[in-house]
Amino acid sequence: MVNNKRPLFLLEEELTYKLRGIFIEISRTHGYSYKEKVYQNILANKFKNYKINFVQYPFIPVINTETGNLIDKYIPDFLVENKIIVEIKAQRYIADIHINQLVRYLHSTKYEIGFLVNFGSPKVEIIRRIYTNDRKPFLLR
Repeated sequence: MVNNKRPLFLLEEELTYKLRGIFIEISRTHGYSYKEKVYQNILANKFKNYKINFVQYPFIPVINTETGNLIDKYIPDFLVENKIIVEIKAQRYIADIHINQLVRYLHSTKYEIGFLVNFGSPKVEIIRRIYTNDRKPFLLR
């Protein structure tokens, strides 16, 4: 749950700051010419080097927000510290469909923070979305 005394942009502030730094470091070091899988492998190695707990390609249950029943399983690129979903792209630009997918998964899971990171353009695109658990009635049952 969110501590209502802190603004949402501070949710997991230290960890999200560290993740942003890693994304930028990868972009500066490796540029924007690789496929997604390469960036996923680089990121996994960075997480290990920085001793950040993560699971690559975890199965995350997707819940029907009206009934609370299991709909399916979502397999993001990473789940970091069992708190943050990270999706990697290597596209020329991030389309609305990519952002909407991340928001939908935050809406339908117990996770509150997600990053969509695009390494496919000259400047890394980092999109952070929040959907707090207090807005998810299926979790309050």
